[in-house]
Amino acid sequence: MTVVGVDGCKAGWIAVRRDPGAAPSAAVLPSFAALLDPLPADATVAVDMPIGLPDLSQKGGRGPEALVRPLLGNRQSSVFAIPSRAALYAQTDGFTTIEAWYAAHRQASEVAKATSDPPRGVSIQAFGIFAKIREIDAVLIARPELRSRVFESHPEVAFCRLNGDQAMCLPKKIKGVINPAGMAERKALLCQHGYIRDFLDRTPPRGAAADDFLDAAVMLIAGRIASGEANPFPDPPLADRFGIPVAIWA
Repeated sequence: MTVVGVDGCKAGWIAVRRDPGAAPSAAVLPSFAALLDPLPADATVAVDMPIGLPDLSQKGGRGPEALVRPLLGNRQSSVFAIPSRAALYAQTDGFTTIEAWYAAHRQASEVAKATSDPPRGVSIQAFGIFAKIREIDAVLIARPELRSRVFESHPEVAFCRLNGDQAMCLPKKIKGVINPAGMAERKALLCQHGYIRDFLDRTPPRGAAADDFLDAAVMLIAGRIASGEANPFPDPPLADRFGIPVAIWA
């Protein structure tokens, strides 16, 4: 069946797609719905984005985060704690100024503190992906049939599982800048699992960064989900109040 690995990027969403008998392809789509609509009905999608939102955020996040962090050693800081649904939806307007953006972040942090135990605000980094999280959330609320096809994963957890349950040694980025050695380490591992190096070395589609492309590539762990080789953390998955499954698959 068709499998698709997805990551958020500046221009929307980058998808690495593999159809039966075909080489992988990469494209940037403006919305998550636009990404899903042309796919076959049985396609499996793995996305590097939290799916399923808690009403009350507890220490460590929703549950999946606390389970996968111990697998990652020095890479565990890449797994964010996800705040409450109320915090995610505290401010949904577009931002025309940097001042408005920071004001919205402060508002979301206040709501997050009021809906977490112990009280915890929202990091700037996590706030930056709120709109993407809401986009997937809206699709899965409106189209519940997609919940058996669209799965949350995490790049570093996926790399760890593909690496014999050993976390990657080197970071992809250092102080926000691409680390060529860390990228090379991950590309070498992906080549052991079916990729051609020329594909991984290509310039990413316009609107996506090199690390977005690599993260989408490892999200083709969707194939392991479809074949029953991947595991959910936790097992069985939890569910939010809309019935959306809550688990990181790898």
